[in-house]
Amino acid sequence: MKLWGGRFEKGTDELVNDFNSSIRFDKRMYKQDILGSVAHATMLGNCGVITKEESELIVKTLYIILEEIENGKAEFLIDAEDIHMNIETMLIAKIGDTGKKLHTGRSRNDQVALDIRMYLRDEIDEILIMIKNLLLSLSKIAGDNLETIMPGYTHLQKAQPITLAHHICAYIEMFSRDTLRLKDTRKRMNIMPLGSGALAATTYPFDREFVAEKLSFDDITYNSLDGVSDRDFVIELAGSLSIIMMHLSRFCEELILWNTNEFSFVEMDDSCSTGSSIMPQKKNPDVAELIRGKVGRVYGDLMSILTTMKGIPLAYNKDMQEDKECIFDAVDTVKLCLPVFTKMLDTMKLNKENMLKGASGGFTNATDVADYLVRKNIPFRQAHEIVGKMVLYATKTNKALDEFTMEEFKNCSNKIEDDIYEAINLKTCVEGRKIIGGPAKDAVLKTLDKCKTFIEKEF
Repeated sequence: MKLWGGRFEKGTDELVNDFNSSIRFDKRMYKQDILGSVAHATMLGNCGVITKEESELIVKTLYIILEEIENGKAEFLIDAEDIHMNIETMLIAKIGDTGKKLHTGRSRNDQVALDIRMYLRDEIDEILIMIKNLLLSLSKIAGDNLETIMPGYTHLQKAQPITLAHHICAYIEMFSRDTLRLKDTRKRMNIMPLGSGALAATTYPFDREFVAEKLSFDDITYNSLDGVSDRDFVIELAGSLSIIMMHLSRFCEELILWNTNEFSFVEMDDSCSTGSSIMPQKKNPDVAELIRGKVGRVYGDLMSILTTMKGIPLAYNKDMQEDKECIFDAVDTVKLCLPVFTKMLDTMKLNKENMLKGASGGFTNATDVADYLVRKNIPFRQAHEIVGKMVLYATKTNKALDEFTMEEFKNCSNKIEDDIYEAINLKTCVEGRKIIGGPAKDAVLKTLDKCKTFIEKEF
């Protein structure tokens, strides 16, 4: 019999029962559900709603159930609908009527609001460790490649010379922001809703602050309607996870390009690549491609939650059961992608000569020629035009700018002297950009110091 079946004359149709049940996916919250119930039962005993002896028996039995679940000795029942009623059914089976007192003053509405907050904050903590490992890996790659010159791009056209360290530091900035977003999301998530009841709180003298402290929440909710119907924290987490996946995808797209024969900047390790069933020469960057593809799943999870919540009146509605599969999938996907992405980075081979060769073509030092002319007291717009004509001439004669003879330089501007060759050397071009945030070695070292401090502070 259903724990809520007193009002009903007929049993639930088997098809409807299966459709209504959420135990297939919310069983993963068993630990949070039990710990929440332990805190609730302890509080009931403290407040005199049930006796101390009853409270202690319930708590002791809940821990036994937790151990049985973790040892694979417990069976979840579709007929019990969800994780909450499954746990309560197990409890009643063990201690009878005393177990029926656990749910006093509590609704599944505030119970699930509690469970999912507890579950997701634990998941955030795990994801943050994964991002920390990624940041450490990125920092090492950057630190090892402070002088590895490569082309920087805009519009996927060669733009200016930078270093691989500088390029990697761009992603350090992205994943650092992801860290702060997750921590900020966790902060707003860590508010305790238990005590909201179904929607109108309870008549029992509950000590909500005690429960919040016991479960490591920072505060309690202050409106029972919002307490049971708020899923902003789910949406916010899905948004933060979507941005993480977007950052991973951008990086993967670049690595896929760099891994092509046309670029040959990197080569994926055999352990992170696959072959073709028909073309024996192929070595495909499947890890990067799969991560890029999985972004769509997480975006879809975010849009699904937003769409589900957009028309729901206060307070709880069954539609909200749909939030869990979406956010669980988003969390699982990010947790699947981050470690394998980090492994792919750690094992890939860098082709530094090809990076330097890539920076040598495409007139990446053209802006430095213009800056050279500015230092010769030529207005920048005039210098820009002069260098544009130089590039046009170089294109027609199939020359790089540093291959110009002095006569060819003089034909473009009589302000150019022999020091032009040093001024447009790629290393000079990079090292000249010393301001904070630039690609010069000293500037990147400051960025890496900042990253080290960030990791020490935030993790």
